[in-house]
Amino acid sequence: MWNTIILKPMINALLLIYQFLGTGPHMFGLAIIIFTIIIRLITLPFTYQSMKSTMVMQELQQSKKWKKIQEKYKNDRQKLSEEQMKLYQEAGYNPFSGCLPTLLNLPIMIGLYQAIIRTMAATPIQLLDLSKLIYPVTSSSVIPLHSTFLYMNLGQPERIVLPFLEGIPFLAGGIPLLAIIVAITSWIQAKVTTPVNPDQQGAGMSQMMTIYMPLLLGYLAFTFSSGLALYLVASNILGIIQGVAMRRVREKGATS
Repeated sequence: MWNTIILKPMINALLLIYQFLGTGPHMFGLAIIIFTIIIRLITLPFTYQSMKSTMVMQELQQSKKWKKIQEKYKNDRQKLSEEQMKLYQEAGYNPFSGCLPTLLNLPIMIGLYQAIIRTMAATPIQLLDLSKLIYPVTSSSVIPLHSTFLYMNLGQPERIVLPFLEGIPFLAGGIPLLAIIVAITSWIQAKVTTPVNPDQQGAGMSQMMTIYMPLLLGYLAFTFSSGLALYLVASNILGIIQGVAMRRVREKGATS
């Protein structure tokens, strides 16, 4: 089931894009970036609805009506929750809609990691396994022999090795620049898309997500192949652009 729904389509999509670009040096990394753009376009309806819903929640929580409800029922948490849900329903806001892009992104990340490792088959056994996952329309000769992109080996964790760092124990293996960029861009995307929550409990949860999710994604980029980290960087940048664009459109609509 996993191979049919996730792994096979991803492997063949990557190989077809790679074939279209030309199987030269650095092209497989470019294929990953284009693949990321395609995935973003496919999931755009879900991410758009999620971001829109998040912005609606932010506007509700900053509204005078919500502040009056908080003041009126500050000593009755059950009634406060009921009135909050009523306010959400009136505005058409679903508190769980923000979880959907995260749930969609998780199998994509796992599938992409497996697809990158499988497509860069080196041994006869790995090539045989790969051949079982390739569609008839995909040329079996299109295997990314050039698994580098810029200075990175896409099948290995990314590190920048600098001679003057060899004496520093925790940096002797190199600087994980891409993992750092993943963490930073994840944090920026979270700040762009996460609402400012005036509720103490909600604010704490939002702050935890803003901190822990970038750290988790940074750790994944640090640990796994640089091909996955490249996907995360491209996806985060596209998410930031989308978030900023949606905020500006919504702000213009509110002021007009």
